[in-house]
Amino acid sequence: MTVSHVPDGRLAVTVPPELSARAPAEARGLTRDGIRMLVGRRDTLTTEHRHFHELPELLRPGDLLVVNNSATLPAALPGRLPDGTEIALHLSTARPDPLGHHLVELRRPTAGAAVYYPPGSSPARAGLRIDLPGGASAELTAPHTHRLWHARLVLPGPPIEYLGRYGRAIRYGYVDRDWPIEAYQTVFATEPGSSEMPSAARPFTATTVARLAARGVLVAPVTLHTGVASPEAHEAPYAERFRVPPSTAGLVEHVRSGGGRVVAVGTTVVRALETVADPDGRLHPAEGWTELVITPERGVRAVDGLLTGWHEPQASHLQMLEAVAGRPLLERCYAEAVAGRYLWHEFGDVNLLLPE
Repeated sequence: MTVSHVPDGRLAVTVPPELSARAPAEARGLTRDGIRMLVGRRDTLTTEHRHFHELPELLRPGDLLVVNNSATLPAALPGRLPDGTEIALHLSTARPDPLGHHLVELRRPTAGAAVYYPPGSSPARAGLRIDLPGGASAELTAPHTHRLWHARLVLPGPPIEYLGRYGRAIRYGYVDRDWPIEAYQTVFATEPGSSEMPSAARPFTATTVARLAARGVLVAPVTLHTGVASPEAHEAPYAERFRVPPSTAGLVEHVRSGGGRVVAVGTTVVRALETVADPDGRLHPAEGWTELVITPERGVRAVDGLLTGWHEPQASHLQMLEAVAGRPLLERCYAEAVAGRYLWHEFGDVNLLLPE
């Protein structure tokens, strides 16, 4: 296995299929906080292998963890095309845009998870009507990317209530079966809206949070509702809805002014905080839609560290990770993760990136 630099800033690394986490930790005989955690430190370019329940001892009193409190929706719906063909519709935005449109992805149903349509092979076209359960329907209006389409939904009630009745959790082919939506919720989930789980926070338990508080580590929320990010597409991030409340913006300012470190729990938190950060790093509370793409050239202004899952080698999120950790540490972490047989994806292991 090798890791090397590639021109677009992503990693030339091979992740064997057997390193995909096929089931939640609880189904593998572990507790949520029993998964593995590789810790990397940027200043010293050092790594160590830990377990997630050791997180409190790796942070300092006065550090701040910022978490995403978005709850995961059962955003996968069965549908049918006008010719009777069955289709899977993944709803990427639960709240419509100002024109009343939602973002959706069409996928081909199989005996297991729904399959990605490569460019040029999807039945999607403007004006296509898709019949949905309960007398609902979706009409595609215009493409957003080759994968995502704007759609006008006609539902018998609010989208979140409708999904709760007819939807199920989005599942990709590496997951061994359908798991209940509770398996895709984090301990911080209070604001329904994400199509896919903000999975970096999945290992937290009430016990972990209590031990962090006893250690003097602070925890504060933001909200960012994730869209559908199919693992096959490797697209740049698109617009997502967020909120950074005044209390969190103020606490970030307080912690940084006192020499504490701000550690984002997940790339969604980095995106939300950096959206409201001035060039000098000062934060302002705000809510709306963010289209921010974080690259190594832009860097990060409000975040000192990051807890994240393991991303596909071609994923655009790696540019954000490089902005936080630096290229040398990122390459070292991914090399050690593959060699050490860490598990990938939403039910997998995690990577804690600290400045020192």
